[in-house]
Amino acid sequence: MDNITHTLIGLMMSRAGGDRFSPYAAPVMMLAANIPDLDVVSGAFGTLTYLDIHRGHTHAIAFLPLMALPPLLMVKLFAKGGFRWLPLYALSLLAVASHLALDWTNVYAIRLLLPFSDRWLRADITHVVDAWILLALGLAVAAPWLSRLVSAEIGAPKTRGRGSAILALLFVGLYDAARWLSHDRALEMLSSRIYNGQAPVRVAAFPNAFWPFTWTGYTETAQGVGLHRVDVLGAFDPTLGDFHFKPEATPAIDAARRDADFRRYLNFAQFPFWRLTPLPDEEGAVRVEAMDLRFAPPESPAFVISGVVDRQGRVRHPEFRMSSAASIFGGGSR
Repeated sequence: MDNITHTLIGLMMSRAGGDRFSPYAAPVMMLAANIPDLDVVSGAFGTLTYLDIHRGHTHAIAFLPLMALPPLLMVKLFAKGGFRWLPLYALSLLAVASHLALDWTNVYAIRLLLPFSDRWLRADITHVVDAWILLALGLAVAAPWLSRLVSAEIGAPKTRGRGSAILALLFVGLYDAARWLSHDRALEMLSSRIYNGQAPVRVAAFPNAFWPFTWTGYTETAQGVGLHRVDVLGAFDPTLGDFHFKPEATPAIDAARRDADFRRYLNFAQFPFWRLTPLPDEEGAVRVEAMDLRFAPPESPAFVISGVVDRQGRVRHPEFRMSSAASIFGGGSR
């Protein structure tokens, strides 16, 4: 999830009861709810290095006890007394765990089982940025301020925001449960249809940032892949949507698969789609692209690696591009 969401979840957990154990609960839990994303510094060494490291060891269950320590040390630097290590460590563990749980729910995926397995795990039920979760958390943040306004006007008692924080956390849990059911329904609709005369060998449903009942459906057959708009509250027509034929296996694709940079990318990509473009000004050369269809369609690709494969099978100038507008608010936009 985005870091605003992580931060507000940490704040809500502190307001919901964490602050009963220590006055430093809020800063510790807000920091801990973000600490796994320290791995973003890997981006300074290149975008492929970022793919290699992001949501890896700092997001793994085995390293959770270690990741819970830095927030304590950072807050301790500014604490003036009454710093209770054990309760605050327990709260920090809870906040780090919330980060891992939220990241697991979305389409980017997370390697929870490192160092024992580098498998990417994902629930595909929420977008990296979810408008409804942000709205609920934002309202809960504003609740104590609104309470103070009301109390100043009519003399109502002030609140510390515990009730609104509990409601916000309950909303997030129930909302994700509803999205889980909606996602299952979307998968059922996709897997029960025939596409261009063929049954799908793989289906997936990618979330929308704004509406929990609309998904981008992914269907893969022997011939190609389809991207469909799936509304679980309505009817689904498998003939609608965009169909993209898979390129035939070629020496150019084989050469790209052997290239070190392409291999690093393919270790991350969950739904890679290949595109070949002959280069008219260089005989026998082909531009090879691989894109992950979780994030954007082939017409406006995101998370895509490209390179030129010459007639000798050498891969030149591999380049990885990470983001586009579609990758931020895509998923279900079709």
